[in-house]
Amino acid sequence: MFKRKLLASSIILALVLVSTYTIYHQYYIDDSVKAYGLKKFSSYSELKTFIKNNVELSKTWFGIYGFPVSIGVRDVLTGMVPVAASTAEASPKYSQTNIQVAGVDEPDIVKTDGSYIYYVRSGTSYNSGVNELVIVKAYPPEDLKVASKIVWTDNSVPIGIFVNKNRLTVFLSNSNVKAAIVGRLEHYYLTATRIEVYDLIHMERVKLVRNVTLDGYYLNARMIEDYVYAVVTSPIYYIGEEIILPSMYVNGKSESIDPKEVYYADTPDIAYSFTTIIALNVFNDEEPITKKTILTGAASNMYVSLKNIYLAITKYNFVKDNIGTFSEETLVYRISVNGKDINFEAEGSVPGHVLNQFSMDEYNGYFRIATTVGYSWFRGSSETNNVYTLDMNLKVVGKLENIAKGEKIYSVRFMGDKVYMVTFKKVDPFFVIDLSDASSPKILGWLKIPGYSDYLHPLDKEHIIGIGKETVEAEEGDFAWYQGIKISLFEVKNVSAPKEVSKYIIGERGTDSPILRDHHALLFDGEKGLMAFPVLLAIIDRSQYIGEIPPYAYGEPVWQGLYVFSVSSNYIALKGRITHLNNSSEKNVMKIEYGKFIDRALYVGDYLYTLSDEIVKVNILSTLEEVNILYISK
Repeated sequence: MFKRKLLASSIILALVLVSTYTIYHQYYIDDSVKAYGLKKFSSYSELKTFIKNNVELSKTWFGIYGFPVSIGVRDVLTGMVPVAASTAEASPKYSQTNIQVAGVDEPDIVKTDGSYIYYVRSGTSYNSGVNELVIVKAYPPEDLKVASKIVWTDNSVPIGIFVNKNRLTVFLSNSNVKAAIVGRLEHYYLTATRIEVYDLIHMERVKLVRNVTLDGYYLNARMIEDYVYAVVTSPIYYIGEEIILPSMYVNGKSESIDPKEVYYADTPDIAYSFTTIIALNVFNDEEPITKKTILTGAASNMYVSLKNIYLAITKYNFVKDNIGTFSEETLVYRISVNGKDINFEAEGSVPGHVLNQFSMDEYNGYFRIATTVGYSWFRGSSETNNVYTLDMNLKVVGKLENIAKGEKIYSVRFMGDKVYMVTFKKVDPFFVIDLSDASSPKILGWLKIPGYSDYLHPLDKEHIIGIGKETVEAEEGDFAWYQGIKISLFEVKNVSAPKEVSKYIIGERGTDSPILRDHHALLFDGEKGLMAFPVLLAIIDRSQYIGEIPPYAYGEPVWQGLYVFSVSSNYIALKGRITHLNNSSEKNVMKIEYGKFIDRALYVGDYLYTLSDEIVKVNILSTLEEVNILYISK
């Protein structure tokens, strides 16, 4: 329901198609061919033979569910298709991007350095093809103005940025079409990921100092001190009998992947990809870029600590001679990072699939991971949930399995030697799990309440905030109807009996927020007791119903903007709301104005800034009184 819905819907569709393809077209293997441990190819010929032979193991499965048997190794085999300025000394305290690990920055569409705001406006949203980054002079608020813009007129779509001192790093996705005759296909599609580094010494004339392009889809990136670590995955493409190896281009100079430097594990797959990790020093333009490549399945999630990158790849192992039966596992690769040095260190496996990056964590020399096994929509599949602890060699040392059978994980948060986990089907079991003994995880307590949490955020050591949806149990059927957005405050002081000490419900069925899918949309400051996120508010028109409103009734959109809350260990209270709409009212159904939907909120000093594609607005943080407004030209 937001201005970026078109892009999100396209990515979701692609992921669904790939997920469906992967489930129905994976491989069967015997235990005798499973072997773990990373190797390197000795030649291009060995690489090609390995891929062809392992894909051949899977050909038996083609056609089982109605897909063409004629598709083979000559066709296109695809993997996953996903989708700073020098701060003045007098600049006050400012908010940071909501990230998972302290010291490990995550890319987002908005960043600030306390003086300027950097905001990605993507042409895939409402604004008719405008792909640009707007740099706004933000502080003091009376000087609010557009300082400069970076505009891309090709097919490049900016998807995230970092700002560190006087350097800006931009990630862009660029789709190109390369014609070729591949079996019965006339074209294959190749997407490139571009990384641009800008010098911000002169804010009105930002200077491009480095341009790096990698063949493949952008998976994710992190920044640790001076280095950006980016992960790109490139599907295997065949032209006749030849495999197309991805390339990297630095300031226009091409450098192909050396097949003898490609790592792999002896695990058959049908959706091979070249997954490349690079280390880029954004301050030293002359330092060579370090890169490492591994042949994997479709990488789907990653977690990054200060010392390691963990890639999670879900695989589906069909049981030979038992059509329709499969087991799933998540392969995990650990890549150590230290400045420009990146090295593949270990590979391991656990049953099930992960939800997102918050399903993984590193603590005191152990890697912890929470998974769900099974899918409610796949025939014969029954869901259950697990937590595993692994050593640095990614060998399982402890496990807790079969948690909340028949339900799936909706959110996870690791905090020290505890993990908090929400599963859901009809009610919300909020689990407290002890990981202090890595060899023996155990459930300490749980709480069952209506609703569920899509995202968990720590308030302090004894309180967790959950943001998700309220629900009403269906009278018939083993499910529940979701309602409006629900914010829960959980107290976990007594680990054996966690409790919900406060809650706040926003709107009715149909109410939505990007925070349910993207944790970067949350503005949170525990010291200030501040929490805020964008909301599209939906309310049911009761005049359309006689008697009781059914739980499946949808509300209509009546308002859009930012909800601002005061939070403490005892309560969640609405402080106020901010909108970019001209005439805000909840009396009538509104036409959603995507250009005025607030993407992000941040604060600088005593001022709260909200950003939409059309507007930057400044309000006093304590009173929410409007101070200034800037209209960004299209």
